[in-house]
Amino acid sequence: MTDYDVLRVFCGANTGYGNELAVVRKGSTLPDPEERQALAAELGFSETVFVDDPERGVIDIYTPTVRLPFAGHPCVGTAWLLDVPELVTPAGVVGTRLDGEFTWIEARPEWAPPRTLRQYASAAEVEALPVPSPGEWIYAWAWEDEAAGRVRARAFRGRTDERGAGRSGGAGARTGGIEEDEATGAAALLLTARLGRALNITQGRGSQLLTAPQPEGWVEVGGRVVLER
Repeated sequence: MTDYDVLRVFCGANTGYGNELAVVRKGSTLPDPEERQALAAELGFSETVFVDDPERGVIDIYTPTVRLPFAGHPCVGTAWLLDVPELVTPAGVVGTRLDGEFTWIEARPEWAPPRTLRQYASAAEVEALPVPSPGEWIYAWAWEDEAAGRVRARAFRGRTDERGAGRSGGAGARTGGIEEDEATGAAALLLTARLGRALNITQGRGSQLLTAPQPEGWVEVGGRVVLER
């Protein structure tokens, strides 16, 4: 069996919650894309990262069903694990930095897959939402404190088109798909770009994502990372 680490990314203040991630540090042991896809499906995490060059930060990201050019929580988790100044993904070069208990990445909104960002009137309304019927990928959000930039969010996958059944924290998994993501860096990046301001997002059961717009259309996304095993 290929060796891999398991991380939780975007943990809460007590290091609970967060979205699980598998990282294969020696990606060279499994160079074939079909074999990588098969392992990602076997492991069943929302994403699995293969590190092709740990010094340069070259990585390859897979869900259980597809290869991704970029994804938020895999980049944050791998940046923490490798402690490198940047990650090289098929979408582009992702800047990284460590700042105390938080690990940050800098990426572009256009690298993120399309998401429906749906605003609700209150955090309580977001928390009470049932898992919707299969359909569009929805990032449901509401202001908890608009002046302070505090947001309550939940992410509903809707379709069974990207990740397959897996271990992402949430309400459970449909056959072939995840109903709800516990923490979604790419969606947080899109919301930050739309609102044009720094955000402190509580997503899922209690994960925390911090964001900040940067010059020339870049966005930073940061969070806590814990080594699970």
